[in-house]
Amino acid sequence: MSAMDNATRNAKEMTEKLTLQYNRARQAAITKELMEIIGGAEAL
Repeated sequence: MSAMDNATRNAKEMTEKLTLQYNRARQAAITKELMEIIGGAEAL
């Protein structure tokens, strides 16, 4: 039973880490796109 608890805990931790990585990458992409839009607007 302890092995299953450890596996479950590890899976949850891994999911949290991957979610954090995904959200950071997504945020970086959105920020980059916004900067490009702002840069284009400033050029006008």
